[in-house]
Order: sequence, then structure tokens, then C-alpha cells
Amino acid sequence: MTTTAVHGYPRIGPDRELKKASEAYWAGRIGAADLDAAAARLRRGVWETLRDAGVTAVCSNTFSYYDHVLDHAVLFDLVPERFRPLVDAAGDRDAELRAYFAMARGTDHLAPMEMTKWFDTNYHYLVPELSPATRPRLAGRKPLAEYTQARGLGIPTRPVLVGPLTLLLLAKPAPGAPAGWRPLELLDELVECYAELLGLLRAAGAASVQLDEPVLATDEGRAETAALERAYTRLGGLAKRPGLVVSTYFGAVGPAVLEALKRTPVEAVGLDLVSGPESVEDLARVSGLGGKTLVAGVVDGRNVWRCDLPRALAALGSLLGLAREVEVSTSCSLLHVPIDLAAEPGLDPALRERLAFARQKVDEVVLLGRALSEGDSEAAARLEAARAPRPAPAVDARVRARLDALGESAERAGEQRRGAPGREPLLPTTTIGSFPQTPEVRRARADHRAGRIDDAEYTRLMRAEIDRVIALQEDIGLDVLVHGEPERNDMVQYFAERLDGFATTTNGWVQSYGSRCVRPPILHGDVARPAPMTVGWTTYAQSRTAKPVKGMLTGPVTMLAWSFVRDDQPLGDTARQVALALRDEIADLERAGIRHIQVDEAALRELLPLREERRADYLAWAVGAFRLATSGVAAGTRIHTHMCYSEFGRIVGAIEALDADVTSVEAARSHMELVGDLAAAGYRRGIGPGVYDIHSPRVPSVEEIEAALRAALRAVPPERLWVNPDCGLKTRSYAEVEPSLRNMVAAARRVRADLAGTASGAAG
Repeated sequence: MTTTAVHGYPRIGPDRELKKASEAYWAGRIGAADLDAAAARLRRGVWETLRDAGVTAVCSNTFSYYDHVLDHAVLFDLVPERFRPLVDAAGDRDAELRAYFAMARGTDHLAPMEMTKWFDTNYHYLVPELSPATRPRLAGRKPLAEYTQARGLGIPTRPVLVGPLTLLLLAKPAPGAPAGWRPLELLDELVECYAELLGLLRAAGAASVQLDEPVLATDEGRAETAALERAYTRLGGLAKRPGLVVSTYFGAVGPAVLEALKRTPVEAVGLDLVSGPESVEDLARVSGLGGKTLVAGVVDGRNVWRCDLPRALAALGSLLGLAREVEVSTSCSLLHVPIDLAAEPGLDPALRERLAFARQKVDEVVLLGRALSEGDSEAAARLEAARAPRPAPAVDARVRARLDALGESAERAGEQRRGAPGREPLLPTTTIGSFPQTPEVRRARADHRAGRIDDAEYTRLMRAEIDRVIALQEDIGLDVLVHGEPERNDMVQYFAERLDGFATTTNGWVQSYGSRCVRPPILHGDVARPAPMTVGWTTYAQSRTAKPVKGMLTGPVTMLAWSFVRDDQPLGDTARQVALALRDEIADLERAGIRHIQVDEAALRELLPLREERRADYLAWAVGAFRLATSGVAAGTRIHTHMCYSEFGRIVGAIEALDADVTSVEAARSHMELVGDLAAAGYRRGIGPGVYDIHSPRVPSVEEIEAALRAALRAVPPERLWVNPDCGLKTRSYAEVEPSLRNMVAAARRVRADLAGTASGAAG
């Protein structure tokens, strides 16, 4: 019988139980024992779901209270020095959890660990901070505890670990580490910790362990074949260990990596055949895996489209001669898709026919495994029935004709021809867009959606909230205001609900980071804008103040990155359709008198291909889509954009090419890293580095923000520097936001006064 596996499963629970329990713990409404009990129930539910579906290799250690990379940093004592007192003093479970969440979220006195995107996904991980003084050791037992829990339920599992190469290549040198030192220098010490853990798992009864090495799909990972081979030769050579599955995903790893893995004594290699279909040719090039098992990722773990089962089965059949045996699997963890399509009865039936969420993808894996086994006539019949074509996406001939007429040359007025800068003071202060969404705001939206209040009452309530947000910003002293976005549930979903070609879900939650969950829309057909989406709210806000108010839009690349996107045409074509809809919205905002318009491209770096050879094509269409969206504005309109929580240093040229007047970026957790990258590359437009981290509940002091501004001024001239938080404020409370913004404005005024004094002195 062909074996089957999934790389991981959503951990938030079908009703976001993890989010609710975690936030209750942070608020002090439940204790550590209650939180642990909720987690145990969620893990049990996942294991039983996979077992009952017929998966033969049920995964464990894929649960996390916040992030699986942070879990491994704690597991191997890779703790930043500033948190060492908390960790060392943890004498009970509650203290352990407080230290763990402090690293993720910070405290009143400690900044959290840096957070960035997990490869090219919208999941965020915490970045380990390492130095030559770091001494890895096995400091925890989480994988062992979860394996033991599952075994106690009668479910043998395959524990999943982040592999040592990925863990170290994703880490960064801690502040103060010697120049040129790399975390990979800790590989041999860390591998010994893995060896100890593998011994414990084998003693507990684990037959196999999966070590995830997605970094091997990147140029950086591919370059480290010697380190890879050294690590897995050591682990594979252990006298007493489980079977080892080295799993790669998010792209092909190439012949050199396959050759290196082939030479090691590991039992199995996992390949993503969805993101990296060329791996089939690479396998043939290296004459297969010999006596190893191939874990074939043929069911897409990152998108929601139904698997083409007959095609997948044919691909599996072609692999049978390239390995000792083939195990059927997902391409990657199902962490990135919603849990169950059955929770979405309201979706259009024709669209539902095209979809599969995590639970349905598990069934696809099991069915393919059964069909690959000889003599399973029922599975063969079900696969034959799957040959029926899925419904085609809707086509909008008018949209396609407009894009053809515009061609590729739609451009904004050149920088040198634009109007003079606005009347903002030196170091103008602003925010990224959203303000805290109070229970009253959320309730008003829910009541309107359910029909408990009519349009007139809803408009009254939203306008009252806008009045409050505008008044607060004026009182704080911000220079460029926002309307606060009380009407928006999410920066992508809000627009998806108002654009043709998108569908939204009711319960299609996916974890983004920690307790933050989103419902990515499903982009299933041609995109068009039936009516203005933001103009009424923005113009109302502008009518309540003499200060400029920014119009707030989500850019075309981010709309794609944070949606499940149709797979029947190139992404660039779909991006241009979204850009055309935004272009119309921008024109309406401008006609209404809005002179600052922010088109957020928070995900520009996120979609960047993992391989250098594919990046130029992506950046060409991504930049082109942004410029198409903003191409119709007059010279006097200032275009802003925003980017956050990604390594943007690699795409500085593309940021410049967007041709935005002001770019605000996440910078607090990354210590102004991108500001230096932009300056070194000669970036010459406005830049707003985030001066405080909104993903932490802590309130930064005036002095802390002032220090960040002065650091930014070492790389950016004051006439181009804007002052803003890292990101939108939607998820924070007013108790945190108001003092933080007041401190931000106070810090800007201090630095502004010093700059004015310096200028006066120079003039004198």
C-alpha cells in the first residue's frame, strides 16, 4: 500500500480556538493550565482528523502557540540575550509562557524579536538572533511531549522539525556580532542538539522524523550543499535514531542538492512538485534517489484550487522508477490554506466545484495514495470521475479591451515634472492608515451585515467614528491624517468584496502571525470595479479637517499576494486587471480633491521568487502594475506606498522604480536596516521608516523614538524623511496607540527643533 503524508495542518482550530485562548491568556482571563488544555484539544483534533481520513504518516510538532521558528529557538536555547533573565528565571509553566510570548510580542521594557515573512508566503516568523557566544543546547522537550500525547491517544506520528540548515540560514547575527560572522558557523554544535533530540524521539517510539529544509529552494540554500551533506551525514549516521525524512518545499532544489542528499544516509527526501515541477527532470538527471523514498508533493498546499487528480496520478506514476518507493504528500504544510470547505455553504456552487481547502486536500492525498496502489478499483473509479473539467473562470471582455488599449506604456508624470511638495513641516508625521477597531465598530459592521441596522444608521455610526479619529489626530498633532478605516474588515477583503472577480469566505481563516488570522479572498475571474469603493468615506473625513487626509488603497501585488489567485493565466495579467480597477478609484479620489493617495504594496517583497533567475520578470510586472494603477494622477497629487515585515533590501531598485513620492516601511524591529539599504542604493524620494513596532503592545518612549529618528537621519536627509509607525493600528488598542502616537509626535518635534536650530546657526 502506498503511504501518504501531509507536511503540516492548520493549527488555529476550526473556530480560531487558538486565537481566542491565546488572547484570553494575554489578557489574564485564563491561566497557563487552561491555555495548555486548549492547545491539547486542538492537537488531538488534528491528529484524529488525519488518522480518520486515512493518512498513514500523521504529523506532530506542527502546533505552535505563536510561531514554529520561535519554538525551535526556544527548544535549542537560541534566546536573545535581552530575554535571558526571563528564561533563566522561569520556574513554572506560567513563567515559561510569559518568557515565550515576551520574545514574540515584547514587554514594556524589552523589544520583541524581529518578525519577517516565511519565504514567499504571508506567514510571519520570528527571526533568531545569534552570535559567536551563542551555545546551542537541547533546552526543551516540545516535540517529545507532543509525540507522547499523540501516542497516548493510540496515534503514532511523524514529528516535524525545522531543519538545522534552514534554522541557521534564516537567523541573523545579533547586535554586536563581529562583522562577517554568520550564524551557519554554529551548524556543528546545533546538529549535536538535533542528534540528542532524535535519540530521545527514537527511545519514545518514533519510527520516523521529518526535518523541513525549505531553504534549499533558495539560492542561499543551494549554495550550502557541503554544509547540508555534513549535517545529514552526521544525523543519518547515528546508531539509534528514527528514519529521517528531509523535506524541501516552495520550489525545486536542483541537481546539486539532490546529489548531496542522495549521498547521505537519510531514508527519504520530500520534493515540492507543484512549485518546482522541474524537480522531475532533476531527479532523472541524477538517476533518481536510489534506495531512498521520494515524498512527492503533488497536492498544492498553498492555493485552494482542486487538484487535477488524473494529472497528479500520471506524474506519480512517472516517478516510480526514480526512488525505492513513492509516498504521496502535499507540496508543503497546509498551514497556508483554510481548514474546511464544508464551512463555506454560501459560496457559489460553480466556484465550490473548483475548490479544495485543507480537509479536502487531505482526502486528495489519500485518494491518490490508494489509486497508486495496485488493485484499488474504488479509487480508480473516483479518479476517473474527476476527469470532468472544472468550470472556467468568468471573462470580462470590456476589462481586457481597456487593458489592450492602454498597452504597456501607461506612466505617471516624471518626478521632475511634478508639482512642488505639500505644505507639511519638516519631518511630517502621519500613520499608515487604520486605527484601532473598537468592539463598537466591529459590532456595527456585524449588525449591518446581518441586517439589524440599515444603511443610514451604519453610515451614521461610521461617520461618528471617523469624526472621533480625525479629532484625535488633530489633538495629537499629526500632520497628514487618515480616516481610520472603521468600515474595513481587512485591507484586502474590503476591496475584494467590492470588485468583480473575487469571492470572500465566512470562515476561511488562515494564520498570518501569532493570533492574527485573515480570510484571504478567492480571485477566480476577471477583475472589474463596478462602483467607487473608498471615495465617500475619504471625502467625508477630508470635510472634517483643514489638514490633508490620505486616500487609502491596497496595491495590485498585495491584493494578489494575500488572496488565493486563479491559476489559469499569468499572475502579471491578473495584476494588471486589479491595477486598472485601482486606477479608476484613484481618479475618483483625485476628482474629489484628495491630494495624498497611499497605494499599499506591503507584499511586494513577499512574492519575490526565491531564485534570482526568476526575479527580473516578476519585478517587471509587479512594478508595471503599480505604475499602471498610479499612472493617471496629476503632477500635484502625492502618491504614497507602504511595505512591511519583509527583507526589502534585495529589491531597492524596484522600490525606486515604483516612482512613489513617499514610501513608508517597517524598520523598528529590523533596526532601520532598510533605510541604510535605500540610502546606499541612492534612493532619492520620501521615506517613512517605522519608528515604533505596532505588532507589540508596548508603548515606546519619546527618547526611543527620537533615537530611531536620529538613526534614520544618518542615512536620509531631513527634507525627505517622514515619521510614522511600522504598520496599520487596527489590531492595537487606543490605550496603546494614543500614548505611542503622542510620543512619536513629541519626538519628531524635538528633532525638528534641533534641525531648525542647526539651520539657524549655520545661517548666522
